[in-house]
Amino acid sequence: MEELNASIDLDRRYYDVDIKGSIAHVTMLGEQGIVTEEEAAAIREGLEKIRKMIENDEIEFSTRLEDIHMTVETYLIKEIGDVGKKLHTGRSRNDQVALDTRLFMKKELGEIYEEIRTLLNVILKKAEEYKSEIMIGFTHLQHAQPVTIGFHLMAYFQMFKRDLERIEDCLKRIDYNPLGAGALAGTTVNINRHRTTELLGFSNITENAMDSVSDKDFVLEFLSDAAICIMHLSRFSEEFIIWNSQEFGYIDIDDAYCTGSSIMPQKKNPDIAELIRGKTGRVYGNLMTMLTVMKGTPLAYNKDFQEDKAALFDSLDTLRICVKVFAKMLENTEFKTEEISKHLGKGFLAATDIAEHMVKQNVPFREAHEIVGNMVKYCENNNMGLEDIKEENYPEISEKLTANMIPELSARACVDRRVSYGGTAVSDVERQIEAGKKYMA
Repeated sequence: MEELNASIDLDRRYYDVDIKGSIAHVTMLGEQGIVTEEEAAAIREGLEKIRKMIENDEIEFSTRLEDIHMTVETYLIKEIGDVGKKLHTGRSRNDQVALDTRLFMKKELGEIYEEIRTLLNVILKKAEEYKSEIMIGFTHLQHAQPVTIGFHLMAYFQMFKRDLERIEDCLKRIDYNPLGAGALAGTTVNINRHRTTELLGFSNITENAMDSVSDKDFVLEFLSDAAICIMHLSRFSEEFIIWNSQEFGYIDIDDAYCTGSSIMPQKKNPDIAELIRGKTGRVYGNLMTMLTVMKGTPLAYNKDFQEDKAALFDSLDTLRICVKVFAKMLENTEFKTEEISKHLGKGFLAATDIAEHMVKQNVPFREAHEIVGNMVKYCENNNMGLEDIKEENYPEISEKLTANMIPELSARACVDRRVSYGGTAVSDVERQIEAGKKYMA
């Protein structure tokens, strides 16, 4: 029973916020006259001593004491005597753990927020470095249209920008003080919840005691945000893995972020990208774990809620290190532009430009689409590129095809023509980068 019931192996990480919450609580009790000022001071002093003892590994964590709350309180009473027994006046472990979780997540999400900011700044720097260098844009992993490397990177900037905003938004819902909700119905003791809200730096106070101790929405929200963010990292990692292959050869990842083979000396494996892609499944699993835990729990508190820690801590730790290391890997990766340029002649990348050029000459788009499709088929049958089509070949393709229907077909020309807002033209990529810098500032 002790082993199954205990959570100390996980929630010991709460020790700092647990003590912080207790200090605020006893300060309020003293101000309210619920304990004397001398008693409040003695309890605060004892709690600070317990904090130092934990930091110096002088406290034994045991399943016998079940969780961090009972551990701190037990050692407090041991240190200062019966006055320590007054600490728990006007609160329950239910609102105490709700408080600890919120305080802990505020700190941890703040750190993840900064790691995502770092990644965004790395993306901006890389996008600016390669804002005019051309690469192939894909759909269905097939050659589609030429784009710039900077443009491609700025697509990921938008993804991680949304992730940053989701974390910021999640922090707003975490920033509510549940302390004083008691077990589920509040307390008859004359506490001042607004005062502990002020002391603990919360912006808001929870409105309903029953909801306060049974709410895990903010945990679920973060787990969802984490799943989306690491999905973006996984997509980017997948591209790194593809680009690093001999078949593509688009990038050179610094050796510090790759490993060799245990048997093949020539190998340079993109292990960091693969690990991030693999760890994505863990973060997804944590979200599903908590959704399943919560789906059948009646109000108010249930012991099921204890399962949040494994899922929460794992997602916090996994996301933080994945964002941090990916940013370093990206920062230390070079795009092999000469190698990329060798691929630009494949896949009829200018086909859409020809169709759109025809549209500008009042050819209906569907008709233009069909003509260009015939051009591509003709090229495939004759083992040639679109730029190799001669005027004498036009009748074999379409009786409507004329020379003025075909624009310049170089990859550079295709890129430069895409000046629509959000397009890949260098001028608009520069605009996107400047907008990104302004956002980060």
